Amino acid sequence: SAYRLCIMRTLPSVLARTLTSGTSGSPGLPDMSEVRRKLRDIVGASTNWRDHVQAMQERKALHTLLAKRQEDLPPRRMKDSYLEVILPLGSQPEIREKYLNVHNSVRFGRILEDLDSLGVLICYTHTKQEMQPRSPLSIVTALVDKINLCQKIIHPDCDIKFTGNVSWVGKTSMEVKMHMLQLHDGDYNPVLDATFVMVARDPENKRPAFVNPLIPESPEEEEIFKQGELNKMRRIDFSTASLLKMAPTAEERNIVHDIFLNTLDTRQEGEGTVSFQSRKLPPNSVWMEDAKLKALQICHPEERNIFNRIFGGFLMRKAFELGWATACSYGGSRPFIVSVDDIMFQKPVEVGSLLLLSGQVCYTENNYIQVRVHSEVYNANTREHHTTNIFHFTFISENEVPQVVPKTYGGKYPIKSMLYLDGKRHFTAVMKEI
Repeated sequence: SAYRLCIMRTLPSVLARTLTSGTSGSPGLPDMSEVRRKLRDIVGASTNWRDHVQAMQERKALHTLLAKRQEDLPPRRMKDSYLEVILPLGSQPEIREKYLNVHNSVRFGRILEDLDSLGVLICYTHTKQEMQPRSPLSIVTALVDKINLCQKIIHPDCDIKFTGNVSWVGKTSMEVKMHMLQLHDGDYNPVLDATFVMVARDPENKRPAFVNPLIPESPEEEEIFKQGELNKMRRIDFSTASLLKMAPTAEERNIVHDIFLNTLDTRQEGEGTVSFQSRKLPPNSVWMEDAKLKALQICHPEERNIFNRIFGGFLMRKAFELGWATACSYGGSRPFIVSVDDIMFQKPVEVGSLLLLSGQVCYTENNYIQVRVHSEVYNANTREHHTTNIFHFTFISENEVPQVVPKTYGGKYPIKSMLYLDGKRHFTAVMKEI
């Protein structure tokens, strides 16, 4: 198989033993329904859509519990936020249907939803105030930094265990590392590791709020904390070098120019009079404009989170499923997810919104397909469009795929060249990781 296994960046074994002390085996572990129940209890969220306005009004009174300075909050350890959660696909077959796909494996979109919920609960565990059943903090997902997989298939009939803890803390943000393992022959084997960034805001989700500092207790924890700081700097550097802010490098300009030269149709014109508009598609290639799919989603109250906005995990699931369909229709065979990276939650999605999703194949190499999914909300009353998310997915197809080719140097097509270069950047970064 051409599938390349990622090198798992799991917790070092010494730290893992410290964090998991007293938690061997799965009996007694909470499941994902318990995770979501706990989140509702912590926030005081209503389970009835009609009562949500009153529930949010009641949260305003929690303002008095917010810290004025981070120094006023007690520091926490990594093991204080460590959680293990079971997804009993093997031991409770009745929940299997929700997670099953047509290929008799687990729907990865459902896993994204579970990771999002677990990440929020881990952060609430880190920031828990003694004697206060309800948290004054509104903790929301700001960024999915990366999710790397090392298993091609997630089996639908074996128990899954999620573990995770806060690994780095800023003033108002927290990095969460989570790991997913699946039970085989009595042992839990690694499936994926994920890094999320969460932000804390006030009870009305309007302004940043301070979170408890994190104190590393060992050299292993020091290393993990330092990696969190490096991750933050890497994200800043990547953003600074974005094609939206800086011109392509000389090497990237050469790549685009080479594509342009390779797609010129010299047969259409006389010698010396080749037109910029006379283009031909190279063999085994697809124009980028022909490698996209679109979808529309009506955002119903059922998909709301504890703050009565649309659940970030739901957005990720819908974007992933469109990304998978885009890769599947492009490659002509079943694609497998290799990596998810750099999902920035730019704007919350309100219940009742029309959510427009656009999947685009941006870059291909051998069996790999890099897909970008753009998410925007449309307000039917104001007729305004607002971007909410950009998703980046790396898939590997069962067969080698055609080369995707942007049209360049004319009309709207330089945009496609920028998407191509951005896709190549994301793909290169993923390949370095795995």
